[in-house]
Amino acid sequence: QGLVLSTADAGRLRITGHRGYPPETIERLDALPLTTTFTPAGRAMSSGIPAFFSDAEEMRRVYPDATPVSGKQAWAFLPLVISGRPVGCCILSYDEPRRFPAEERAVLTSLAGLVAQALDRARLYDTKQELAHGLQQALLPRTLPAVAGLRVAARYLPTTRGMDIGGDFYDLIRLGGTAAAAVIGDVQGHNVAAAALMGQVRTGVHAHATVGTTPDQVLAGTNQLLTDLGPDLFTSCLYAHLDLARGHATLASAGHPPPLLRLPDGTTRSVDVQPGPLLGILPDAGFPVTEIPFPPGATLLLYTDGLIETPGVDLDESVARLGRHLAQADDRDLDALIDDLLDKEVPTGQRADDIALLALHHEAK
Repeated sequence: QGLVLSTADAGRLRITGHRGYPPETIERLDALPLTTTFTPAGRAMSSGIPAFFSDAEEMRRVYPDATPVSGKQAWAFLPLVISGRPVGCCILSYDEPRRFPAEERAVLTSLAGLVAQALDRARLYDTKQELAHGLQQALLPRTLPAVAGLRVAARYLPTTRGMDIGGDFYDLIRLGGTAAAAVIGDVQGHNVAAAALMGQVRTGVHAHATVGTTPDQVLAGTNQLLTDLGPDLFTSCLYAHLDLARGHATLASAGHPPPLLRLPDGTTRSVDVQPGPLLGILPDAGFPVTEIPFPPGATLLLYTDGLIETPGVDLDESVARLGRHLAQADDRDLDALIDDLLDKEVPTGQRADDIALLALHHEAK
């Protein structure tokens, strides 16, 4: 009629789950030291030997304080041990006295072994998830820099499958008072290796951009870095140099989907950027440069393929659909604009690929 699952944490028994006990009892039993004599749980876990108590009198002789607190009449304390390492204790309790014949003790001990393995796997999974999320957040920019005359908004959404981590990234680099660089990219894969490489790509792009190189040279330098590293993962990337004073943008692409440009009159089109090869394939690859107008009142949308790839739908059709949605969106609030695009492009919320978006609006003076 009662169950308590405790795990060892910093020398104490932390209750991670329970049933059949009032809250005040759990509060009294939680966080007891492993050396406690208040309950057999600490000794059972430390020794790795199950303890069975058939009635309250048997419990009272060894642990006189335990019976009044729990109100139970029989107990089985089952240590959870993995490869000789105690990870917790599972306590089963009964409202009436109960004999524990040898066969039942064997079954409960075997059950404890299964619970221990499941608990250990769950804790390992949680640790991996925390590591993955921490790595992802550390590698993406916490905030985007303020650039006079430019409003920006960005979003990253991990795939809803696997480890919730991927290689999509974005960045905004301030290049003086009236210029900036916008970057978006997609490293192949949805794992820690993809996220780690994404961090190297971001660093490479940033390093080349801040010394005043042109978009094609930024991609060429980053490509050389990746081919030297030989990561066996390929990366698409789009780099845009925004000259706000002159009202135009210069772009170079490494196999990345084309950006969308919405002009002040609402006209929206896909930018025809001739792409070079993916980064990390050819050491001496070239990346053609494309110049486009980016006047005050215009909005430029950069995105990764997770936003537009739909099974059975041609990519050109998907880009055209996204362009129609951008043309109809309200660009006065770029965060709301991104939300609107995501609601229309990914209505179910289920994502087979991660998604990154970067929206940039040239403010009219």
